[in-house]
Amino acid sequence: MSFEMGSFIELEYPNGKEYYKGDNVVRLNSGRTAIYHSIKSYNCKKVYLPIYQCETVKDFLIKKRIEIEFYTIDENFIPKMDTNEEDSCMIIVNYCGIFSTQYIKNIADKYKNVIIDNSQAFFSKPLENCLNVYSARKFFGVPDGAYVVGKPYLYSDDMYEDDHSSDTSLFLMQRIEYGCEGKAYASRTLNEERIDNSDIKNMSKFTRYLLDGIDYENVKKKRIENFNVVRSMLKEKNILDIDKYFDEDCVPMVYPFMIENENLLDYLLENKHFQGNWWRYILDITSKNSMEYRLSKYMIPLTIDQRYTAEDVKILCDKILKFI
Repeated sequence: MSFEMGSFIELEYPNGKEYYKGDNVVRLNSGRTAIYHSIKSYNCKKVYLPIYQCETVKDFLIKKRIEIEFYTIDENFIPKMDTNEEDSCMIIVNYCGIFSTQYIKNIADKYKNVIIDNSQAFFSKPLENCLNVYSARKFFGVPDGAYVVGKPYLYSDDMYEDDHSSDTSLFLMQRIEYGCEGKAYASRTLNEERIDNSDIKNMSKFTRYLLDGIDYENVKKKRIENFNVVRSMLKEKNILDIDKYFDEDCVPMVYPFMIENENLLDYLLENKHFQGNWWRYILDITSKNSMEYRLSKYMIPLTIDQRYTAEDVKILCDKILKFI
């Protein structure tokens, strides 16, 4: 775009704060395309993918003719496979952002051509000798956007066309005025459809503009504070022993609360706490005693993000404790 001067004033935002920048950083349009780019970077045509994963990743890779083999995880989220072939990739997911760098490294060291899916762990430190994928919209008010950090570095500015996200970003402003239901939800659905129908593209200028103005240190501080409040209040009721994986450097996406009570989620929704199980389709393809089945059926990812105060999440926890 040529230099423009005059006319109306655009949205003004701080700049210069982007979290991932410099050498070996690729900016793309979504987490699933970032995973695909990582596979290309390793020059592999086969990937090992966890069953407990968003199906949009699987669907996109199939569309790109990547051979997929699925693996299961044990009760500690560790893959139930010893190793993978030299010409294949291994995707390891940092679920909910609760895995410490060392915990992820201990898993990754067993495999070849590792892709760390940090879509749920934006602030997790990139591991050396791996490709690390980060998704922006799971942590911040942006329409899309993802990063690939690490080597092998396969990228040039003209490799992909630029994405354009401003046309379907109205939901971000409508959420402020109307809340997350009604108009805002309908607008967000249009944005999701755009992402679902998109090929791999460069991150849009609008998304990068927004990401360049975020106060990342404040986001980290609030998420950690809220997570610790929820953890202290619900720890004794949680089937998952999060302390086994977590350390002080983790900045989670959510608090994974697992309890064998199928009515809790409905209760929260009735009280306008918009939580939800992840990836319910997994119930139809796994056995009832598998970790994947139990996570999909019973785990509720509780909101702990930077929009809320410690008092807000205490109210949520109080309601949960009262109900159970």
